[in-house]
Amino acid sequence: MARPKTVRAPTTASLPNNLRIPSTTPSLVKTLGKLSRQALLDLALLWLDDRNLAAFPPYLQHEEADGPNDQETLPYPAAETVEEVRQAYEDYQERKGGKREVLEHILEGDWRHGITLRQLAMADLRYMDDHPASLRWTALELTRTRRLVWMRSAHASGDFCESSPAGNLSSCQGALSPRSLSRSTPDISSNLGRGLAISSSPTTPETFTDSSRVIYVAFPDSCPFIYTSIAASTGSKPAVSTNAAGTDPRSLQRLVREAIPKALSRPQERYTLKPTSLAAKNLPTLLKLRGPGRTTVANGAFSIFADAVVEGSPLDPRPSNTVTPEEHLHGSHKISGGAEDKENAKHQDDPQSSTNSTTKRPPIGDDDSVPLSPASKKRRLAIHSRFGTSGSALAPAPLDRLDIRLLDTPGSRDDSDDEGGGTADHAAATAPSVSLTFAGSDIIAGFRKLAELGVVDPERMPSWMTGEEAVSVAVVRQGRRLRKDV
Repeated sequence: MARPKTVRAPTTASLPNNLRIPSTTPSLVKTLGKLSRQALLDLALLWLDDRNLAAFPPYLQHEEADGPNDQETLPYPAAETVEEVRQAYEDYQERKGGKREVLEHILEGDWRHGITLRQLAMADLRYMDDHPASLRWTALELTRTRRLVWMRSAHASGDFCESSPAGNLSSCQGALSPRSLSRSTPDISSNLGRGLAISSSPTTPETFTDSSRVIYVAFPDSCPFIYTSIAASTGSKPAVSTNAAGTDPRSLQRLVREAIPKALSRPQERYTLKPTSLAAKNLPTLLKLRGPGRTTVANGAFSIFADAVVEGSPLDPRPSNTVTPEEHLHGSHKISGGAEDKENAKHQDDPQSSTNSTTKRPPIGDDDSVPLSPASKKRRLAIHSRFGTSGSALAPAPLDRLDIRLLDTPGSRDDSDDEGGGTADHAAATAPSVSLTFAGSDIIAGFRKLAELGVVDPERMPSWMTGEEAVSVAVVRQGRRLRKDV
């Protein structure tokens, strides 16, 4: 009798965290090889912790099959107890060496039976912690949908939501089947989830290590934004065929992103994700510009109030002629200078205390001891009034990229008003005639430097170039940035 063929049916179950990837998988060796020696040692000791030992047990001698024991001929013989395994990695920490021996000890010795999906996720998150600029993050806003949309999505959306960040991640995991999420809490005020998007078709071990299928989601505390990032592809060919519609990595990642607001929705309270035109390479920048702090609506010229470098507020009821521009813009110099004099007097008789005192924040602008011409002084005041603390040491939220798309055709001088929604939508759908991309460590600081050198006129610079609107993508028509986010 012929043996029946194996049939694999699609499933909505999540991938188990204990699913093991063979240690001999070349892409797994490459993925773990990106970590430093110390990171590999930290991960190995973390897996061997008593709290994680049941989930990540090492390979021990009692697991050997019946037969001749050839442990003596192996480069890393199996240990008898977990304590021996721990001691081996503690010995690595006490002496110098390369990371290759540590990696081989992990894959060919203690975890020769395979690395689980959860262990792989922990390795990816550790690499991201050690290289915070390795991913590009996009800020999305959670907004409530209209009631008509609620009715349409009532049967498609899950009616579950938990208030805690951990509950949100659990809800997402239920909504993202058959995908898996691993949770980590980096040194930022947000909770981080890592998702692996795969289809239910037969897969190979390389599929689980394909970085183009990984998506990260960060849930910042106490704000209506989330940050998503898609890992860059390693350049290798996909492990499985992507000819079928809806099974390529990009389509699967889109499904993950669409499932997030459904997981956070409740009955009669549906949410959707709205673009914000902001992307950056590090999470602290997004937290400052689209996070729970007060700086999210106080950028550019208004940042001097959020950073408390001057007294008062933009709603000061006093007449404008009672405070001169010099007093308004350089008041922080007098305040910090007075505080510095008091601090110096306090520690004058205590050299040790004076040495250990904290460094004061640098004042805004150039050194006031240098005499300035009237034109230079006017330009400096204009720079302060347009940029505030943006692009300076007081505001460490650098934008590494700014994409500008000009929709005006060359020679066009149409001065018609563009406040109408239909005109803006039509313009946004038009292909740009000119596209400009600025890239660097801090774009706004670069614009500020150009203004200080007199290359550009700060008074004529648009607000999205001074950091006031906190965007990294600007679609411009007739000199105005279209308010419709892209």
